[in-house]
Amino acid sequence: MKRPEPIDEEIELKNNVYIESDTDPAGVITYANDYFAEISGYTPEELVGQPHSIVRHPDMPRILFKILWDHLKKGENFVAAIKNLAKDGRYYWVFTDFETLRDDEGKITGYKAARKKISHHVTEVLDPLYKKLTEIEKEGGMEASEKYLKEFLAEHGEDITVENLLENIHRLY
Repeated sequence: MKRPEPIDEEIELKNNVYIESDTDPAGVITYANDYFAEISGYTPEELVGQPHSIVRHPDMPRILFKILWDHLKKGENFVAAIKNLAKDGRYYWVFTDFETLRDDEGKITGYKAARKKISHHVTEVLDPLYKKLTEIEKEGGMEASEKYLKEFLAEHGEDITVENLLENIHRLY
């Protein structure tokens, strides 16, 4: 499926309504709720069977997804702020809580994600950071982006990590 060209228009999400999806261990969508379809502009049938990266916005740095997948593959749940790309090129920001799904023997069978509207205060802080990380990745690769992110977090307090960045956003600016 061809990815849309991004346009600078945000989709306003509803308060207290969740975008939900399930994926297999490789990140291929196995379930998408109706609100996910509505916001993304894809039908549930178009979403199921596609890699979740179908909605990945080009402003999102790859290093954040590497960190996310590193945690998920270890069976650790993860929370992230993500800018997604709709089918028509518009974007929407979500606060995403990932959960690891396991079978009776404890083997990872997939992941569940619940996404909700995120505050504009948070996106105003994260958007420039994410764009900077993406720019660094284009020039120096993911290693350079990771180095910048670690330095950025260290500058803003030794107790701020990627994992608790959202909780500490108010301390950054």
